Amino acid sequence: MYRLLLLFFLLISSSSVLAQITGKVTDNNGEALPYVNVYTDNGHFGTTTNENGIYSLKTSNPGTYHLVFQFLGFKSLKKEVNVQKFPFELNISMEEETTSLSEVTVDANENPANAIIQNAINFRKENAAKVEEYTADFYSRGLWRIKNAPEKILGQEIGDLGGGLDSTRSGIVYLSETISEISYRKPDDFKEKIIASKVSGNDNGFSLNSAQEAYFSFYKNTIEINSDIVSPIADYAFNYYNYKLEGTFYDDNGHLINKIKVTPKRPEDRVFSGYIYIAEDFWQIFGVELKTTGKAIQVQPIETLQFKQNYKFSEENGFYIQISQTVDFEFAMFGIAGDGRFTAVYSNYNFEPEFNKRSFGKEVLAFAPSANKKDSLFWKNLRPVPLTSEEKNDYIKKDSIQEKKQSRQYLDSIDAERNKFQFTDPLMGYTYRNSYKKRMFSISSPLFGVKFNTVQGWNTSVDVEFQQNHIDNDTKYWRVFSELNYGLAEERFRINGGFQKKFNDINNATLTISGGVETAQINTREPITRLINSIATLYFERNYMKLYERSFAEIEYEQEIVNGFDFSGNLSFEERTPLTNTTDYVLIARDDVEYTSNNPLAPDDFGSVPFEKHQIFKLNILGEINFGQKYMSYPDRKYNIPSDKYPKLYLAYEKGFNSDAKNYNFDQFKALVTQQISLGNKGEFGYSASGGTFLSAEDIAFVDYQHFKGNQTRIGFGNYLQTFNLLPYYALSTNQTYAEGHLEHNFQGWVLGKIPFLNKLNYNLILGAHALYTQENKPYSEYSVGINNLGFGKYRFLRLDYVVSNQDGNRDGAFIFGLKF
Repeated sequence: MYRLLLLFFLLISSSSVLAQITGKVTDNNGEALPYVNVYTDNGHFGTTTNENGIYSLKTSNPGTYHLVFQFLGFKSLKKEVNVQKFPFELNISMEEETTSLSEVTVDANENPANAIIQNAINFRKENAAKVEEYTADFYSRGLWRIKNAPEKILGQEIGDLGGGLDSTRSGIVYLSETISEISYRKPDDFKEKIIASKVSGNDNGFSLNSAQEAYFSFYKNTIEINSDIVSPIADYAFNYYNYKLEGTFYDDNGHLINKIKVTPKRPEDRVFSGYIYIAEDFWQIFGVELKTTGKAIQVQPIETLQFKQNYKFSEENGFYIQISQTVDFEFAMFGIAGDGRFTAVYSNYNFEPEFNKRSFGKEVLAFAPSANKKDSLFWKNLRPVPLTSEEKNDYIKKDSIQEKKQSRQYLDSIDAERNKFQFTDPLMGYTYRNSYKKRMFSISSPLFGVKFNTVQGWNTSVDVEFQQNHIDNDTKYWRVFSELNYGLAEERFRINGGFQKKFNDINNATLTISGGVETAQINTREPITRLINSIATLYFERNYMKLYERSFAEIEYEQEIVNGFDFSGNLSFEERTPLTNTTDYVLIARDDVEYTSNNPLAPDDFGSVPFEKHQIFKLNILGEINFGQKYMSYPDRKYNIPSDKYPKLYLAYEKGFNSDAKNYNFDQFKALVTQQISLGNKGEFGYSASGGTFLSAEDIAFVDYQHFKGNQTRIGFGNYLQTFNLLPYYALSTNQTYAEGHLEHNFQGWVLGKIPFLNKLNYNLILGAHALYTQENKPYSEYSVGINNLGFGKYRFLRLDYVVSNQDGNRDGAFIFGLKF
C-alpha cells in the first residue's frame, strides 16, 4: 500500500512538473532576449525569460492559451496556442519597436515630453492610489558574482568564499531564490508568506530576499536606496531633470505609449538617467529603464544600479500593474570587483481579496513550515524564471561540496591549518577553532591592547574568551570571557570576567553574570575612548579621561518582552575606590598646558579625590519602546524593521541603595525620545530629547551624577545626535533636574548639489543645534555647520564641522574633525 501511494504521488508530481509551456525568445538576429515578460492575457499565469532568453510558463491544464510576450524596446507579441500535452515548446522571435513622432503634434515653442511628464506628475498620487488592495504570487532571485578576487585583503586571506571562486578567483558567491505569497492593503499594510526558500550551498539556509525590500515605486517622490533618489515623475522633478520624447508606439492593448528620455540637469544630484515609458491618457507608468550610481546613493563601492520594470494593463481594473523588475549592479573596492542582479516576478494578482481584521499585523514576513526543504522537483515545477547554465552549475557544485564541507574530516583539516601556532601569536593574538563542534577560544593581542593614561601610565589589556555555539542553531550560544589589565606606573594588576548565555535570536533573551576589578570612567557615558585619550595625553599633554577603580559583582538580563518593547535590568554590588595620577610622563611636552589631576572637581589639586571610597548596591532598569514596529519572522530569528514614522522612547530608573556611606543612596528617573525622519529630496532630519531628575541625591558620589557626552578633543565619532562637541566632560554634571535636546539635518544633495563645481564633490551639508539645561547652571547651547561625505574616491569616511557654543554670553568656536562609520 505504501509503495502504491508513493508511486501515485510521484506520478502527480511528474505530471505537474510537465505542465509547462517552455521555449526561447530571441530578436531577429537570433540573439537571446533576457527578462522578456511572458504571460497569459487574463493575467493568471506569468513569467520572464532568464539571461539566456529561456522561459518556462507554468499552467494548470491543457487547452487554448493567449500568450503575450512583452519587452521594452520591442514590439509586444500575442500568440494563441492550443496545448494538448505538456511540456509544450514555443520559441518566439521579437521585432524591435519602431518609435514614431507621427502621433504627436510638435510645437516648436514647447517640449512635448514636458507636457506628458506634467500629466504623469498631476496624476501621480491618483495612479498610485488605484491599487487599494491585492494578493499576488511573488518570485525573487538574488545573485552576486566576483571577478578576479585577490588572495588577501589588508593581509587577511579571503579563501574561496564558500566554494564560489574558481581558479581565476571568479564566480558566484551568493545565489538564492524565494517563492512567496504577498498581500497588500493601502496605505501600508503588507504581509509576505514565504513558501519556499533556497540558498546555493546551504540546504538549511533561508534567503534574505523579500518582496517588501525589493519593491521600488517610481510613483513616490523619492526612491530610498540608502539616499533618497528623486523619481522622474516627482512633484518637483522639473527641478532635477530634462526630458525628451524619443517616440511613441502602441502596446498590445492599443494604448499609445510615450518613450521619454530622462537626463539629469545636474549629474551629481541624487538622480536617475535613462528612459521612462508613460501611457497616454492614463498617464501611468508602462515601464522604466533607469540607472543611478553609487556616488548618488552614497555607497561608494557601488559603481552603477540599473532598474528595469515592466507593467501590463489589467483590463478588469483599468490600470497598469507591475509584473517584473530587475536590478543590476556593479561594484568594486579593495581590489574586488563584481556584479549581480536581483530579479522579481509578480503574477496571479487578485484585486478583490477578502481581507479581515486579522489579515495584517506587525509581522510582515513569515516562513511556511519546511520552506527551506523543498526538493528539486518542487522548484522545477514552480520556479517562474528558468535557471541559467551558470546558476545550475553553481547549485550542483555547491550542493555536492556542501556535505563534504560540513564533514568533521574537512572541518578538522581546515581548522588544523588555521590553528597552527605562529611565533608572532603571543604579540598579535591567537584564535583556536573547532568548527565541527562550533567552539572558539581566543586571546587578544597584548600589543594592540597597549594604552596610556596618567593614572596607570602605560598599560595593556588582554581579552580571553571561550564560546560554544549550539550545534544546530548558531543564534544560541554561551561564552565565558575575561579581561586582564596591568598598569606599569601604578604596578597594579586587575582582572574581571563573566559568563553570558544567548538563548535565541527571536526575543534576544540574554543573561550575563560578571564580576572582578576594573578601571572605569567617572563619566559613565564614556565620552572619550582609551585610544583617543592616549594620543591626547602623550602628544598634547591633555589627560581628559578620569578614572576610578570598580570592584563589582553583577547580573544582567535583557529580552524583547513583546514586539516593540525591549527590557533590560542590571543589579550589581560595587566597591568604588578613587584613584590619583601616578605619572607625569609625556612624549611631547608643551609649555602652554599641564596635566590636570584625576579629580574633575579640583583639576589643580593633585592630592584630592572626587568621592570617598564606598560600597553600594545599584539597580538599573531600562525599557525601550519602538512604536509601530514591524518585523520579519525567520524560523530561528526575528528581524525588527526600522521606521521613521514613529520615535523611539526610552524609560529608565536607576537606584543606589544600601551604601555604607548613607548619603550616597539615591533614585533617578530619566527618559529619552529620538527619531530619524526622511524628508525625501530635502535630506534627513533627526532629533533627540532627554531629561531626568534625582530624588534624595544631595550628597551622592560624583560618579553617580548625570554626566553628559561632551567633547574636548576636537575629534568626533559616530552619532552626533547625543553629543555636545565643545562641552567639557564634567563642566555641567548634575545631581538635580536636567534636560538636553539635539537637532541635526543632513541636506544630502539638496543644497550643495545645486552649486556649480561644488556639486561635483558629492558633499553633504549638515546643520545642527544642541542645548542643555541643568537646574543649577545657566543654559548651554551649540550650533554647527558641517560637511559630510568627505574623502577621496570610494573612501568617504570623513566629516568636518564648525561649532559655536554659548553659555551666559561666553562664546567659543572650533572645528570638529569627524570619522563616520
